Amino acid sequence: MKVVLLAGGFGTRISEESHLIPKPMIEIGEKPILWHIMKYYSFFGYNEFIICLGYKAYVIKEFFSDYYLHTSDITFDFVNNKMDVHNNYTEPWKVTLIDTGLNTMTGGRIKRIKEYIGNETFMLTYGDGVCNVDLKALMKYHDTHGKIATITAIQPEGRFGLLDLKNNNIESFREKSKEDSGWINGGFMVLNADIFDVIDGDSTVFEEEPLEIMASQGELMAFKHYDFWQCMDTQRDKHRLEELWLSGKAPWKVW
Repeated sequence: MKVVLLAGGFGTRISEESHLIPKPMIEIGEKPILWHIMKYYSFFGYNEFIICLGYKAYVIKEFFSDYYLHTSDITFDFVNNKMDVHNNYTEPWKVTLIDTGLNTMTGGRIKRIKEYIGNETFMLTYGDGVCNVDLKALMKYHDTHGKIATITAIQPEGRFGLLDLKNNNIESFREKSKEDSGWINGGFMVLNADIFDVIDGDSTVFEEEPLEIMASQGELMAFKHYDFWQCMDTQRDKHRLEELWLSGKAPWKVW
């Protein structure tokens, strides 16, 4: 089964780094977050990737073109014009990189890779978030209901404390828990090929009209995930992910 990764956005909310490289190439533990996501899918046996590129697409293309340079020790013999790769490590991946346009919206990016999907069911997620969702259970759930789309639903952690008020009197102050939040789209989706029929073109935002149409038609299902999930929207998010990785306790590191 193919896994589609959306990696073409501008990443403006973390512009401290994304003005230099695409957001999915921002590193966690000296590896791009895109690599972390792919390693996670690979652990579950999903090794065929289609990556939707846009902003600074060449950076991602160069990363995969020179992948062995990032993962191996190398001797350059300039006298004999020779290069020796030591402890060469490769992944069991097939990676297709598609330039889906600089200003194309998320729905348009999905529409543009239709010819690479055909009539197959495929997985889809964003190139800036990690979690520890059971991908096999997600796929099994999708197969049971027969709808067009399944979205992993998560409850984000609150960042601000809550005030319990009564007639302007603060009766208690407490930290916001997950239970205080609604369910949101956490990515890590499974989609049938019928999804292409509800996307118009480049200007379509996938999270708006297509999802609204499917929801109104009863074709959109949620797979609730109660455990770890974290996107990387800000430097604060990046630092949290970095700390988890360096601690050796990153919940998404299952390989």
